[in-house]
Amino acid sequence: MDINLLYGRTGYRLNLHPDCEPIVIEKQPMPLIEDVPEAVARALDSPVGCQSGESLSTLAQGAHSACILVCDITRPVPNGAFLRPLIERLLAAGLAPENVTVLIATGLHRPNEDAELAEVIGDPWVLKTVAVENHFARNDADHVDVGTTSKGTAVRLDARFVDADIRIATGLVEPHFMAGYSGGRKVIAPGVAHAETITTFHNHRFMADQNAANCVLEGNPLHEEQLEIVAMIGGAYALNTVIDDERRLAFVNFGEIVGSHLQAVDFVREYAEVPVAKKFHTVVTSAAGYPLDKTYYQTVKGMVGPMDILAEGGDLIIVSECSEGMGSEEYVESQRRFVADGKDAFLATIAAQPHAKIDEWQTQMLTKPQARGRIYLYSHGLTPSDRALTGVEVIDDVEATVRDSCERHGEHTIAVIPEGPYVVPLYR
Repeated sequence: MDINLLYGRTGYRLNLHPDCEPIVIEKQPMPLIEDVPEAVARALDSPVGCQSGESLSTLAQGAHSACILVCDITRPVPNGAFLRPLIERLLAAGLAPENVTVLIATGLHRPNEDAELAEVIGDPWVLKTVAVENHFARNDADHVDVGTTSKGTAVRLDARFVDADIRIATGLVEPHFMAGYSGGRKVIAPGVAHAETITTFHNHRFMADQNAANCVLEGNPLHEEQLEIVAMIGGAYALNTVIDDERRLAFVNFGEIVGSHLQAVDFVREYAEVPVAKKFHTVVTSAAGYPLDKTYYQTVKGMVGPMDILAEGGDLIIVSECSEGMGSEEYVESQRRFVADGKDAFLATIAAQPHAKIDEWQTQMLTKPQARGRIYLYSHGLTPSDRALTGVEVIDDVEATVRDSCERHGEHTIAVIPEGPYVVPLYR
């Protein structure tokens, strides 16, 4: 039986031995939007959580400046479908093009420039009409202090967003292995937060909380921190999207950031959270393909996603192209310490730090599926030295590894999750 796993741009054809009995775990088909421009226009003209009859055009009346946040290259957000109509409404309301900024919410990721920037924006008109800039979390002068949260996080955010009269976060709403769901408030923090802020609420205390997990909002310390940060700046608006496994638009709305985001979460929950009646000793998954699987750093999300259905001592086999290698230099250093010191010593060291070192939270998240079972990685993009730093077993033959796992556990029924972390199987 052949099953296509999302892998890079082309996919990976999983050709299973006849003895294997795959249970494919995927979303139910989403009701796709047939007329995307009309749906976007309707969303912008009928904002969630605003007074009846208000639209983006009326909300922007009298405003002098606007800042629109967009996600970086790691998220396949359909920016080309909504940025131009959004900006056109702002200009029609009287804003000058030079006072509208599109800001790439990079968090602590690298900037997106040149051809990559064009890919992210998805519309040459936008690049020609307004300023499109990257957020740099380590540039002190770019940020303003907006206060301290009840959990003690000193919050500094990009001044271009905080100081704008109209603040809009755009993004994709999907399961997120720390914040419960992506999008909305998360595009603000960590999206355009200062490094000090990000490393505070990504420290060991936050990451170790059992509610800092996929599909969990209630009691999730990251989600609570993000909501508090939104309140500290006096709120914002959001344009939220949901796409299917072929990157087609299934949902779009616009409105007050908290309410509109929760509406999008309610929609995607019905598809992304998949109840499964058993646990498996062999689970095969992906890191969601391009662009998410460009680095090993992002691949960890695919390892965490199926934890709930992985039997104790089971095998998790993941395919991820890692076309750009491991990720940041800081992440490579974190993995080097983890491999050299061992899990227990690594966790003990970071537990004492009030601030996480940059990107070491991803190493901490890796320890969660490792505590459940054994992880195998198939990847074309990692060098031999990279492979030694993954902390997992790198393989060259997925099918042979699946067959060996089935024989070792005496169980030929396996779980296969083609879309990786965009689908979260829950044992029920």
